[in-house]
Amino acid sequence: MSFDPHLAEIRFGTGLSPRLAPALSAAALLARLRGPDEAAAAYPIEGWAGFQARLARAAELTEIRKAARNDAAGLRAAKKQQNLHNKAARQARADWVVSMVLRRAHTPDGFRERLTAFWADHFTVQGKFGIPRRGVAPFTESAIRPHVAGRFADMLIAATTAPMMLHYLDQASSIGPNAPEVKRRGGRAGLNENLAREVMELHTLGVGGPYTQDDVQQLAELLTGLSFTFEEGFVFRPRFAEPGPETVLGKTYGGAEVPHLAEVTEALEDLARHPATARHLARKLAMHFVSDAPPEGLIADMAARYAETDGQLAEVYAVLLDHPAAWAAPLGGNVKPPVDFIGSVLRALDVPAAKMPLGDERGFRIALAAPMEQMGQPWEQPNGPDGWPEADGDWITPQRYAARLQWLTSAPLLLLDEVPDPREVLQTALGPLAPEGLRFAVAAAQTRIEGLALAFAAPAFQRM
Repeated sequence: MSFDPHLAEIRFGTGLSPRLAPALSAAALLARLRGPDEAAAAYPIEGWAGFQARLARAAELTEIRKAARNDAAGLRAAKKQQNLHNKAARQARADWVVSMVLRRAHTPDGFRERLTAFWADHFTVQGKFGIPRRGVAPFTESAIRPHVAGRFADMLIAATTAPMMLHYLDQASSIGPNAPEVKRRGGRAGLNENLAREVMELHTLGVGGPYTQDDVQQLAELLTGLSFTFEEGFVFRPRFAEPGPETVLGKTYGGAEVPHLAEVTEALEDLARHPATARHLARKLAMHFVSDAPPEGLIADMAARYAETDGQLAEVYAVLLDHPAAWAAPLGGNVKPPVDFIGSVLRALDVPAAKMPLGDERGFRIALAAPMEQMGQPWEQPNGPDGWPEADGDWITPQRYAARLQWLTSAPLLLLDEVPDPREVLQTALGPLAPEGLRFAVAAAQTRIEGLALAFAAPAFQRM
């Protein structure tokens, strides 16, 4: 089987829409990906520069509160300002998530949304306290989204040096054992290997890749200059960096009297070019878009194109879209994780932006946040740096499937002025791929809500 426009929108996009025609070829799908980012323009999400201003203001308000601790009136005023700032940050984060869902519902380029989510998960970050807890969307917007059709090495460098990544993996506190800063601190230092280990194990070479503990330590020493502040964002601190050369996977980096960021960048470029990285990324992409156990031939072909093009991701996607394995099992692929399930339902229903809870934190919790958590995927909160699971069994359990059914019976009433004819929605959602038995069951439903629930709860819709 070759490219199928309807299946392509389901398997590689965010679902079929009653208003937006599917791409008619793999070339057209890739042309959309390489073209203007219309969804980001229509439903903006704050980038890192704007979010950093929030962080800087939060730090300023903390200092104002400290300064007013002996002034009762001043302390009350400072606390009020902090509460207002935190409330605005909570609302902004809720709106960013709603905008992300709206992008899925209304984009002409669903492949870009799926890829952005995939790579954001590959480079998982989380904030640990206060306003940084809400920085995942700005990180994705600035470090991930611009690179999804570009060169993997550029994304790797952007993500590795992003303040959210340095914050999440405690890199800012990492100091080389022989760094100048150690002398100033009276011999106290602390080399942190978190970032180096995740760069190798998760972001490039993969678990079981061709590296040793010594490689991790050497890379950790090379990364010691990477840091950030809430006021400045990313900074490179030579005084924190371990002096002297470091050898990673047999190649030596650094050795200059004063360490430079260029040495780190060179090492990341080399990790991105490694054959193990090509296979690791090819396997992850194939598992995400095709099946939990993708054919080895598909993985090998994608890895080969990655190597031939210096990690040009659009070229790798082209191999994926052209491979017979990508079309071998119509609607028998992976189970949709909750975010993909919800996005594709809203897209099939053509839920208007005006009905989505922008500016309404409580409405956001009722319509999206709480159901997502019950389905097993709380917004931006995977269990660890390895991101969300890919296995179908992690998403379809009795409790989590029940949460999907519960949301299906309430969402149309919350988000639409009128419940549509489920027969028409089924035709929109699956097109010619809808099984005849499902068409009959939906047509026989006693109410429109029941018909919609049958259509969206069916395996044909739940899988990609």
